[in-house]
Amino acid sequence: MPSILEGAKQEVQATRKPWYYVSRTARLLLVAYAIQLTLFGLLAWWVHYHPILPVDVAITREFQENPAPWLKIAMIAVSYPGSTFILPALILLTALIFWLIGLRLEAVFVIGLSVVSTIVNFSLKLLVERPRPKAGLIDVFQGAAGGSFPSGHVMEYLAFWGLLFSFTIILFTGVRWWRILLLVISALFIVLIGPARVYLGDHWASDVLGSYLIGGVLLGIALWIYLKLKERGVLETKRARKRTQKSKLFRSFS
Repeated sequence: MPSILEGAKQEVQATRKPWYYVSRTARLLLVAYAIQLTLFGLLAWWVHYHPILPVDVAITREFQENPAPWLKIAMIAVSYPGSTFILPALILLTALIFWLIGLRLEAVFVIGLSVVSTIVNFSLKLLVERPRPKAGLIDVFQGAAGGSFPSGHVMEYLAFWGLLFSFTIILFTGVRWWRILLLVISALFIVLIGPARVYLGDHWASDVLGSYLIGGVLLGIALWIYLKLKERGVLETKRARKRTQKSKLFRSFS
């Protein structure tokens, strides 16, 4: 019996990282976020005073060299949810599903991060005041109003699809077709929305880069706060806790 208990203790200790490893990881993340914010700030300052960059024009023209109808249709399809009621409907539907299955903290974060991302994007556009690309320099397939930097679509997609991608990894276990499908769909939207906005002439490449930088920081901070609250059982119901402990589908945080 003592040997069994000792073995169990060793297994538990092996699964727990020492505090200094955790602290080192946190410091590395803080450094990474600081670098991202610095790069974003420099980029925002530069495009504010230089709204039209030759490199942006060159990149867009390179993107638009392929006039294939299927490519244009694909780029419009990727961008379409963010231009209509579809993305807000998906956000509300996802939050509702999470709430109904007992994942209330996740439901709050799905809506909360999207709202914060929208507010940050709107504020930054007012501060930077960069005009949209003009048809005289490139082809503008879809005209849009408002400021150009940073891209609202990219930030919104990072907030929703990025969080959904992260939750799919964090919450669920095992190799299941629907889990793989969620990961693939989320990743595709995140990766393709940037090139789509450039191809359609809605944004410059630097707008997209800035959006990935600031959107990545917001997503990272949200996930850090989420994991802290999740470990403490915030908004966790008794039914959800029991289901997590018994089911092989959900990952246990206890």
